[in-house]
Amino acid sequence: MTSQDIRQRFLAFFEKRGHAILPSASLVPENDPSVLFNTAGMQPLVPYLLGEKHPKGDKLADIQKCVRTGDLDDIGDNRHLSFFEMMGNWSLGAYFKEDAIKWSYEFLTNPTEGLGLNPNKLYVTVFEGDENAPEDTESQEIWKSLGIPENRIYKLGVEDNWWSPGDNGPCGPDTEMFYDMTDTGIGDLSKENFIEACKDETIIEIWNDVFMEYEKKDGKVIGKLAQKNVDTGAGLERITAVMQNVKTAYETDLFTAITGKIDEFSNIDNIRARRIVADHIRTSVFLIADGVVPSNTDQGYVLRRLLRRAVRFADVLGMKHGSLYHLANTVVETYKEIYSNILTNYRMITEEIEKEESKFRQTLERGMKEFEKGTDAFTLATSYGFPIELTEELAKEKGITIDRATFDTQMKEHQALSRAGAEQKFKGGLADHSEMSTKYHTATHLLQQALRDVLGNHVFQKGSNITPERMRFDFSHPEKMTDEQLKMVETIVNEKIADALPVSFEEVSVEEAHNRGALGVFDDRYGEKVKVYKMGDGDDKYSLEICGGPHVTNTKELGHFKIVKEEAVSQGVRRIKAVLD
Repeated sequence: MTSQDIRQRFLAFFEKRGHAILPSASLVPENDPSVLFNTAGMQPLVPYLLGEKHPKGDKLADIQKCVRTGDLDDIGDNRHLSFFEMMGNWSLGAYFKEDAIKWSYEFLTNPTEGLGLNPNKLYVTVFEGDENAPEDTESQEIWKSLGIPENRIYKLGVEDNWWSPGDNGPCGPDTEMFYDMTDTGIGDLSKENFIEACKDETIIEIWNDVFMEYEKKDGKVIGKLAQKNVDTGAGLERITAVMQNVKTAYETDLFTAITGKIDEFSNIDNIRARRIVADHIRTSVFLIADGVVPSNTDQGYVLRRLLRRAVRFADVLGMKHGSLYHLANTVVETYKEIYSNILTNYRMITEEIEKEESKFRQTLERGMKEFEKGTDAFTLATSYGFPIELTEELAKEKGITIDRATFDTQMKEHQALSRAGAEQKFKGGLADHSEMSTKYHTATHLLQQALRDVLGNHVFQKGSNITPERMRFDFSHPEKMTDEQLKMVETIVNEKIADALPVSFEEVSVEEAHNRGALGVFDDRYGEKVKVYKMGDGDDKYSLEICGGPHVTNTKELGHFKIVKEEAVSQGVRRIKAVLD
C-alpha cells in the first residue's frame, strides 16, 4: 500500500463517519508565539479543544505537517525524523472512548476501508491510575469487546499513558496501539517482555487515542472538563513503514526517490549521512514553502541549521557542490500533488537552498582558518558555525584528540541557555488569552488597516507574534518604510484608539465575508461560517477582518500605540514591533 493510498483511505474512512476533513495548517503556528513550529496535530486546534466552536463542526480529521528539532543528533537512526505528518481524528465533545477506540481498531484491521493489519499482532496499553485519576477500566473493556485478549492489554503509568500539555489545561488518560513487526508473530507476552520488545523495536507504537476529560491547574488535576474531547494521532511515516513491511521510514516510498537521487551523486556507503541529508532537505523544503527563510533567529535559525547539516553530510557522502538543489527538486516532485504551496513556492525554495549552501561554504572557509590558528572546538561551533564532526576529522588528521565529553557538556549548557532565553522570549502569548495579549491582538487589526491606508492595498498580514509585553506584525511590502510613513501609521492607529470604536463580530458565510470586503485568506481552512470582526459603528467601519482570536470590546481600552522598530524579514516581507503604553 503506497503512502498516498494510506492518506486517502484514512481521510475517506473518517469522512464517511461524519468527520469534516481539514487541510494541514502551516508549520509556523498562527497566533501562538509559545512554540516555533507545530509539533503535533493538536496544536492548531488548541482553541477548539479549550471550548471555542470550530466552523466545520465537532468531528474533524486531518493530516497535519509537523516539525520537531529537539533531537537532531538522533536523526539517522531508525526512528527519528525532523519532519513528519500526523494523521488524526478529533471529537470536540461529540464522541468519546467507545467510538474513538472502535474506529481506531476498524481502520487498522479492516481490509476494505482500512489498512487490513493482522489483529492477532496488535497489543494495547491503557492508564493504570494514580492519585489524580482512576484506572481506565472503560478502555480495557472496550478493547476486550473488540477481541483483544486481556493478557495483551497492559496497564502503564503517567509517563506512558497520560497526556498533558504542561502544568495547565486539558489533560487525560490515553490508550496506545502497538504492532508486532515480525513475520511470524511473537504471540502473548508478559508486561516485562512487552516493554523489552518495544525497546528493541520488535513491536512499535502505531496509534494513540487521548481522552481529554480532566483539567490541570498549576501542575495538579483539579477536576473534570465540561466538554470531553478526543485527540488521536498516527504517524504517516511509521504507518507507511508497517504497511510496506520495512524497518524505517527511510525505506518507504516517502523517501525512496530522495535517497535514490542521493545515490546518483554519491557512491560512499554511509547510511547515517544519507539519512541525515534526505531528512534535512525534506524538512527544509517544507519550511521554506511555509514562509521560513534562513536567518540567525527563531524558525530561520532552525532552517539554517538543517541546511548546513545537510551540506556537511553531503560532503561526507562526497556529493558535488550544488547537489542539494537537485534533491530539493525531488522533494517537490514527491509532494507537489499533496501540498500545492510546495509547487507554488518552487523557485523560492531552490533559490534559498542554493544561497544558503553558498554562504555556508564561506563559513567553512573562515572556520578552517580559525582551526589552523588553534581555536577550540566549542568556539568553532558556536561562533563560526563549524560542525564538531568536521573539527574531529581535521584534528584526527593532525593527530590531535578532541575532548568530546567536555565539548558535549559545553554545548548542552549553551543550548540550555539558548532554550531558556527562547522560552522567556515566547513566554505567555495569545494562547493564554491574557488581557494584554488580547489588547495586542486587537491592535493588529488597526495596524494592518493603517498600513494599507499609508502604503497601499498590496499590504496583507504575513504572520504575527504576540506576548503580553509586545506585538510583532509581519506584512507584505517590497521596501523599507520611511520615518514619515511610520509616523503616519502610528498616528492613524492612535486616532482610531482615541475615537473609541466599538469592536464587534458577526458569523457569516465565507462568500458573504468576501463580498463585504473582509480581509483574510479565502481558502478551504474555513467552514461554512466565519467570524468577521468589525471596528466601528454600523456601515461606518474602519477595519473588517476574518479572525478567531480574542478582542477587546472598544478600541479605547488599548492605550497608546508606539512603533518600536521596522525591519526586513525576507524578500517582500517587512516586520513591525510595537508596544502599548
